[in-house]
Amino acid sequence: MAGSRMKLELSKVVQGRCRLGQLKEIGRMGQHSLDIPGCLLYTHLGSVPHLTQDTLHTLSSLPTATQVTLSNIAEHQEVLDEFKGGFKTFAGLHDTVLYCSLHDSAAHSPTGHTTNKTVSVWGSGGRTELTVAKFMALQRTVQPDWYQAMADGETWQTGTSRKRVRKSVDRSLAHLDECLMVHQKSQELDGVSVFGVVEGGDILEERLRSARETAKRPVAGFCLDGFQTGAMDQALRSQLIAAVTEELPEDKPRLLQGVGRPDEVLACVEAGVDLFEGFFPFQATERGCALCFRFDVTPDPESAVADEERHAAGETQPNGDLNCDDQTHMTRFEMDLKDKRHQDDFRPLVEGCGCYCCRNHQRAYVHHLLVTNELLAGVLLMIHNTSHYHSFFRAVRDALANDKMDLLRRRVLGTVKE
Repeated sequence: MAGSRMKLELSKVVQGRCRLGQLKEIGRMGQHSLDIPGCLLYTHLGSVPHLTQDTLHTLSSLPTATQVTLSNIAEHQEVLDEFKGGFKTFAGLHDTVLYCSLHDSAAHSPTGHTTNKTVSVWGSGGRTELTVAKFMALQRTVQPDWYQAMADGETWQTGTSRKRVRKSVDRSLAHLDECLMVHQKSQELDGVSVFGVVEGGDILEERLRSARETAKRPVAGFCLDGFQTGAMDQALRSQLIAAVTEELPEDKPRLLQGVGRPDEVLACVEAGVDLFEGFFPFQATERGCALCFRFDVTPDPESAVADEERHAAGETQPNGDLNCDDQTHMTRFEMDLKDKRHQDDFRPLVEGCGCYCCRNHQRAYVHHLLVTNELLAGVLLMIHNTSHYHSFFRAVRDALANDKMDLLRRRVLGTVKE
């Protein structure tokens, strides 16, 4: 795309699909890079929930790309128009790449409000209906470094008719063409990258048509939409993603929306996905849970013995359901710190974790904060969960580099019976 500098450099491709590399020259000045497979930093209006900017930047391994959503921003357009300095300056975000998506994957979006010319987003003030003209006006106001084109993504529900899915693909391609036309005429968006959206529900033919047609447009990358947890089982998701990525150019990134659970992330990396949204730590925090799944693949005899001892004592059996399709329910990759059994547990949330919470506090203290509804509970859990999750993505890259993906998968799934 004219003015876009974004460039993908692959250093390794495993089994024909798993891609290791860097997304380079991102940002308007091309000064940033992002490791892939990677994860975006999840925010509400530019702020990571529960954390101040100072607290956030005590964490290591933070990604260089921050995600904001039009569902949160649209109702504040008048204020941002008056400010004139773009959302990054408005929110006090520094030294980061700003990515603007349409919906917040951690929030429920009612369906049934899409037309041939509009899509709807839902914020705290209710519904905002967007035409392409209003959508692009918002992009000029936000001034992101890259954004997702407008698309009709309401076909993820099981049982959606083939006719409705076909209409979704047609609408999304028409919206993309209009977005690109306006984009190329907008001086405010010079140097900004656009990602086209691949739709198609669970119908292979429509997925392939959407991928092929979107790839013909001058986009910098691709958003794979409609694959979120609960939309379809993992086997079908992997099959469709693998088929779609075969139709996409190798030199452009693929961002998957709505998938964050560790086991699903690994399966989607193996199907050819490069980037993921980072909402999963926030969801776990809101449930009063700490992420506790293991992802270390370096042989350590002492820790292996300790793992066996904990397993024998029943301590490695977490709560939740691996196969739960409802994103509001606890998964098997986290522990419920509201549970009474933690009231006198004086261990850190995760042994060996170097985050501030695990270095300074115990499960019993966080349990106390949760049952007394103290705000500090959310702060400490978000510190740990954010650190743990982004360290997991670093482990995925290390495993790909060292041919240890099978070992990593076994380690991650070690919290459940395989």
